[in-house]
Amino acid sequence: MTDSALMETAIAPLVIEPVDPMDLQALALLAEAAREARTLYPELFALGSPAPTNTPLGEREVYLLAWREDVAVGCGALRRLDGQRGELRRLFVTPQARREGVGRALLARLEADALALGYRRLLLETGTRQKPAAALYRAAGWRRI
Repeated sequence: MTDSALMETAIAPLVIEPVDPMDLQALALLAEAAREARTLYPELFALGSPAPTNTPLGEREVYLLAWREDVAVGCGALRRLDGQRGELRRLFVTPQARREGVGRALLARLEADALALGYRRLLLETGTRQKPAAALYRAAGWRRI
């Protein structure tokens, strides 16, 4: 393999940064995640139901976007449940960026942010048909409750 062939297969660096959940890229990823959820769980969505939206951040909350070469490839949020507990939400990676470590990097960053914000317990919910997501959480040490 030549040097130029190696360069073509290299994955661009991942940049994760906090954003306003009403950012256009955040809303675009949310819409993409919602379309995917509707195909996985069609029985849960009424025809013509409105697209989901993000709410503004509250105290001790974070919304992250993951970028590769100025393209948003993933997102994730940390929302406050109460003084000691937070919930991971909106964790989504675009299909073209899956299996490249984006989900794992977002999860690790959200866990670190939760510690920095003083949370002692984190929860998340994922559907039973989202087997790759469940495998990611198990591999990262999460357990089913």
